[in-house]
Amino acid sequence: MRFLIDFFPIGLFVAAYKLHDIYTATAVLMVATVVQTAIIYAIDRRLQTLHKVTLVLVLVFGTLTLVLQDERFIKWKPTVLYASMAIVLGAALWGWKKNFLQLLLGSQLTLPAPVWARLTVIWIGYFLFMAGINAYVAAYYSTEDWVNFKLWGYVFPVIFIVGQGLYIARYLKDDGSAANGEPKP
Repeated sequence: MRFLIDFFPIGLFVAAYKLHDIYTATAVLMVATVVQTAIIYAIDRRLQTLHKVTLVLVLVFGTLTLVLQDERFIKWKPTVLYASMAIVLGAALWGWKKNFLQLLLGSQLTLPAPVWARLTVIWIGYFLFMAGINAYVAAYYSTEDWVNFKLWGYVFPVIFIVGQGLYIARYLKDDGSAANGEPKP
């Protein structure tokens, strides 16, 4: 269900682009992201920081795209989002000695501190990869290719989440062994 909620704006964006143009698709993306955010809030009664940042960036970059009639803004929004997330996580971890990932997800997962630190570095790497690949496609390929990338590129987060799940599964508590930082046998 959550996957469908997350995919909803991108799916509508691609469909609107295929049926109309990038500007119609941008407007659809903006409305769909507002609806998505409202649905998430209705379900959880709160929004995570990533949802808030995504909403703001979609609305700001979408408005710039529509007002200035310049598709570059919407194409570069994912790069700005991913790079910002990598910078925030890195600055928090190495500069402020805070693990934002653990602060955000620690109430849902009990993991040893070294695992949280490794996960944060993995997330930083993932965000930098996604920022880089979006920047590359936005800069060197047509808008049509970039929109197609938005659709088939959705495989990257799916692979990342599955890989992350496999990595942390051995550290999840079931008999107290994770509390000592030992993986399950």
